Amino acid sequence: MPARNLVSNETPNSKVRYSRLSTEDDGYTDLQFKRSPPKVPYKAIALATVLFLIGSLLIVIGSLLLAGYFGVTHSDRTVPVLIIGILVFLPGFYHLRIAYYASKGYRGYSYDDIPDFDD
Repeated sequence: MPARNLVSNETPNSKVRYSRLSTEDDGYTDLQFKRSPPKVPYKAIALATVLFLIGSLLIVIGSLLLAGYFGVTHSDRTVPVLIIGILVFLPGFYHLRIAYYASKGYRGYSYDDIPDFDD
């Protein structure tokens, strides 16, 4: 294994001249702390809107079927429509709520919380 150069015991190998840094400069620039404008995930918001609308429609239809407003020959098929409507409605509502709060600038909400489709 080759021996390592010890800078403290030997003379420096390069002829680079070093200078002391100023005490006023902390090494940061203002551009490091600027936030870039938020990227709005339009596809994800459109999908959340579609899920919200389909889920709402299925909940309304399932509720009307369960209440008996439509002539139902098989009443055991009304509850699954209601359950599927709820399962489709919830993620759509959740992501639309995040998108709304992020667009209004509420603290703790951003468009980064919505999963985006990578193209």
